[in-house]
Amino acid sequence: MCGPASQLVETAYKLACRARVPWNEVMAVKIASVEWFLVPPRWLFVKVTDEEGLTGWGEPVVEGRARTVAAAVSELQTYIVGADADRIEDLWQVLYRGGFYRGGPVLMSAIAGIDQALWDLKGKRYNMPVYEMLGGRVRDKMRVYAWIGGDRPSDVGMAAKARMEQGFTAIKMNATEEMHWIDTHKKINAVLERVQAVRDAVGEDFGIAVDFHGRLHRPMAKVLAQELRPFDLMFIEEPVLPENDEALREIAQVAAMPIATGERLYSRWDYKRLLAGGYVDIIQPDLSHAGGISECKKIAAMAEAHDVALAPHCPLGPIALAASLQLDACTPNAFIQEQSLGIHYNLENDLLDYVEDPSVFAYNDGFVSLPDGPGLGLKIDEASVQEAAKCGHDWRNPVWRNVDGSVAEW
Repeated sequence: MCGPASQLVETAYKLACRARVPWNEVMAVKIASVEWFLVPPRWLFVKVTDEEGLTGWGEPVVEGRARTVAAAVSELQTYIVGADADRIEDLWQVLYRGGFYRGGPVLMSAIAGIDQALWDLKGKRYNMPVYEMLGGRVRDKMRVYAWIGGDRPSDVGMAAKARMEQGFTAIKMNATEEMHWIDTHKKINAVLERVQAVRDAVGEDFGIAVDFHGRLHRPMAKVLAQELRPFDLMFIEEPVLPENDEALREIAQVAAMPIATGERLYSRWDYKRLLAGGYVDIIQPDLSHAGGISECKKIAAMAEAHDVALAPHCPLGPIALAASLQLDACTPNAFIQEQSLGIHYNLENDLLDYVEDPSVFAYNDGFVSLPDGPGLGLKIDEASVQEAAKCGHDWRNPVWRNVDGSVAEW
């Protein structure tokens, strides 16, 4: 026997032999290669292959800076090729501490994708989901929410009702368009009208999250947080930019709903300052930005110690979602998961296009079952990835301006 079939038999034999040997006597398997793939609509995938031919997949990307992160992945691979694939924590430390300059979105996203791939690879090697290697599951399924309205929200009432009819029990919507430091109450009233339309469409038991997206500055964020009090929101998200998180103290004093933030924080050291402030109720680390599964597990534990909930940020692709669900499965303070099916960014391709078995993300009554396959629990359709990577993408977020011509936050 020769070719791919013989390789499968040989790999199966090696795995069977390994299963009968005590773990500390298993021969180390080294990392052989690292490849990345730029795929529509705005994603970057990484594949790590070991010397036995097993592969693990990760999703390292900064939306709008995918090629920059790809360059970082290419640089970081020199630290891990030839290393023991099982030593994930040690490799994480090398990737993080091996450079004098560290942290930030680009480097931490590159590390995140590699970390996801290493966990996927290890789970496949030992034939178990990642969450089983992180202490086992604490739940049987995970609540998810859907996006409505786009960057410039409109027709949100009908969109929310459609999501409810699809089986979701919660949605998230952007609050505003451009907002100046001090802006008109006409824009505030427009937000209130949209949220009222959603509440009228879905009823009082449906979860509504309003994402400020860092578009508001402290003065207007305080106004909007107070005006949204009557709507019984699930949470408001990123009411100010993370560099202005000290303003959360004032916002918390006028808000009557939980405050969520954290998608633009990249390590436990960033979160240390946020959690110490005591004014956030929900943290939202992104497993493709904040150092991957290894780092986000530690961030989640820090949040639990501060009595803060976890809702991982994930408007990205299938690998990022699978990694998030692995963390959700074994994390007590996780309560809801973002996912990108049908999100306004997914124009050319959507969440399930690069997955061999789309049922791995089958949503039912507002929940998704935990993936029970080895590693991240999904199989990537590599042929589709290879074909899509021939075109790649050059996604950029828009640059917005206020009516006076000054640059506005997007």
